Amino acid sequence: MTNPPVEVRKNMEVFLPQSYCAFDFATLPHQIQDTFTRLPLLVELWHKDKMTKDLLIGVARIQLSNVLTSEKTRFLGPHGEQCWRQTFSEQIIITAIEGSKNKVAELSYIITLEDYGLVKVREVVVSESSQSTGQQGSLPAQPLQSTEPLPEPRETLEYKAALELEMWKEMQEDLFVNQLKKKELVHMQALAEEWKRRDKEREALVKKKVAEYTILEEQLQKALADLEKRERQLANDEMEMKKLKAQLQLDCERSIQERQDSIRRVREDCMHQIELERSKAKQLEEDKLRLQQQVQEAEHKVKLLEKEFLQYKDQQSSKPEIRLQSEINLLTLEKVELERKLESTTKSKLHYKQQWGRALKELARLKQREQENAMARLRKQQQELEHMRLRYLAAEEKDVVKTERQELEEIRNELNRLRQQEDRQQPPDTSASAKEIPGAKLKDEGLDDYLSRLIEERDTLLRTGVYTHEDRIISELDRQIRETMAKRSNR
Repeated sequence: MTNPPVEVRKNMEVFLPQSYCAFDFATLPHQIQDTFTRLPLLVELWHKDKMTKDLLIGVARIQLSNVLTSEKTRFLGPHGEQCWRQTFSEQIIITAIEGSKNKVAELSYIITLEDYGLVKVREVVVSESSQSTGQQGSLPAQPLQSTEPLPEPRETLEYKAALELEMWKEMQEDLFVNQLKKKELVHMQALAEEWKRRDKEREALVKKKVAEYTILEEQLQKALADLEKRERQLANDEMEMKKLKAQLQLDCERSIQERQDSIRRVREDCMHQIELERSKAKQLEEDKLRLQQQVQEAEHKVKLLEKEFLQYKDQQSSKPEIRLQSEINLLTLEKVELERKLESTTKSKLHYKQQWGRALKELARLKQREQENAMARLRKQQQELEHMRLRYLAAEEKDVVKTERQELEEIRNELNRLRQQEDRQQPPDTSASAKEIPGAKLKDEGLDDYLSRLIEERDTLLRTGVYTHEDRIISELDRQIRETMAKRSNR
């Protein structure tokens, strides 16, 4: 039974003091399954009052078999052995005893089942030596029963074994009580921590709600201030509206009065104007009648004058001078028309002459331009032909120079061969040397002609303006001229 009693109010959560309860028992698995399934744990809710008798309010039934279906966790026992623990928590309804068994309260509980394994029973074993000693001591003591006293009961082995068993039981009870106290302390600490945590959560929730209420209060105050401000504004607007309405009503009445006055004045003016217009219309009618009479008289006079004019015209047309004058006028008109046509024809003739002259000039200019273009093309073609001729001559001259160079090389080789032969033979006689002198003279004359021909060819190519001293053919001619001059100087 939880003690002391706790005050519980509506919609309030409380923790029951001294609510921890532990049971130690040894049984088989199927027995505990059967017992937990058949027998629920009953929790009674009592109302306690100093002035009245205790009253049972409701009962809650805890089904113990639910803990057997929960997950097992492993832990170490007090002696280091491996044990198993199963924990189950639930929230159940406490129903009323009397009446329609309505819901009275809700109970949150936690069940923990710890399995320490098989029970180890300590057996009291009496050794054979002690038994034999006792027998030997008892045999000779039989004849002395009358003289020696019996041993005290506390000194017997049975008493010692029983005493040791009782001491072991007390020690185990103390250990069990200490374990229960430790477990109770642990559970109480857990409950206290849970209580503190939930208390902190409630405090945080209360603070949060207080802050929200403060914010809502500020918002309400702002809303009230805004409403008051709007009410004052509406009152001011309403007063202003009333003033404007009165002012508008006065303005409307004033404008209506002014319009009525203006309408009355306009009506009077219109009546006066109508009378004036009527008098004017009457006067105009009279003037109209008078003018109509005058028009009729004038038309009559015009008709008379037209008759007289027609008669005069007939008289004048019957005269020959009049007919001649009309013919003269017609001829004059024809003359003017012919002169105009003649003048336009003359102008067009002059225009055509000018156009013809311009066309002739343009044709002459085109012919001259065509002739100039033809001459330019002809000169260009002549220059190209001249260039081609010069290139051909240069190529031909190059071939000739190459041929002559080959001949000179052959002659040089022949001379070298002859010199070698002369060196090998004896010195020639005077007649042979006399015969060689005219041949040398002939060779000198050929070199002079060849040199003059090379110089003339080079100058001719340079005078054309197509070649310069940097061109390859001019450089080749210069080289040949230098070689020829060197040969001539050597001879």
